[in-house]
Amino acid sequence: MRWDDFRQSENVEDYRDAGPSGGGGGLGIPGGAGGLGIGTVVVLGLVGWALGIDPRLLIGGVEMLQGSGPSHYQETQRQRPRGPAPTDEAGRFIRGVLGETEDRWKEIFEKASKRYTAPHLAIFAGRYPSGCGAAVAAMGPFYCPNDRKIYLDTSFFRDIETRFRGCQGKACKFSQAYVIAHEVGHHVQNELGILPKVQQMQQRMDKVEANQLQVRVELQADCFAGVWANREREKRPDYLEPGDVDAAMQTATAIGDDTLQRSAGRAVVPDAFTHGSAEQRKRWFMNGFTRGTIASCNTFDASARL
Repeated sequence: MRWDDFRQSENVEDYRDAGPSGGGGGLGIPGGAGGLGIGTVVVLGLVGWALGIDPRLLIGGVEMLQGSGPSHYQETQRQRPRGPAPTDEAGRFIRGVLGETEDRWKEIFEKASKRYTAPHLAIFAGRYPSGCGAAVAAMGPFYCPNDRKIYLDTSFFRDIETRFRGCQGKACKFSQAYVIAHEVGHHVQNELGILPKVQQMQQRMDKVEANQLQVRVELQADCFAGVWANREREKRPDYLEPGDVDAAMQTATAIGDDTLQRSAGRAVVPDAFTHGSAEQRKRWFMNGFTRGTIASCNTFDASARL
């Protein structure tokens, strides 16, 4: 993937030097009266539902849908000084990809007479407090609707390539871009009012039904990642190199729920899916990539084939 000419976002904050607790003295997972919001419930639930699977395999494995009202952790986050812009290669790559998602989604929203407000992205190492509770590397990248921010420990990129073999070599750059674009896809869902509606519906559902709805959320974020890749290709026809899309599909296969369950030595249990099968994740990304429209990503259509 050619990314040297990508516009560098000003919305990336580097907290990798902030220490294992983000300099906060052991905040941990929030709890106690008034401190356990729906975001934290989802974090704890997903850890408990992991079925023996390393949660770092799950792109957006803690897509935390918020309840109403600010939390102590949101207030703590607001009081923290903003981290500097990263200047190393990994940080510049993240800034470049985020900058291009900002530009492409702004264009898409403007054509629909809507305003797009870009998310911020926090790079951390090991552990850092977020508006949805503690961000921990083992959770994988995630988007927090509470503070409208993406949290990413770059060790996840190394794990995809070396530990889980989701890509190889230079083509891993596009797999990494897919990871970031997927999380941006959740922000797009938030901008469109989809995430709050999903959260309201999930509160009235049992676990199986809530999982099934979450799969639709995740597949739509995959599709939105494909929409970005499509629009980026229109802007820069030569940014993709041979093998890039195949690498992204290899990554999608590696993080499909069925693949993860098999890798853990367990039977495939579709009712426990939270992100979709390998086939579903690949198909919905390609749906967005080939069509390039929000309308092509309606995973909530009852007649749509998941």
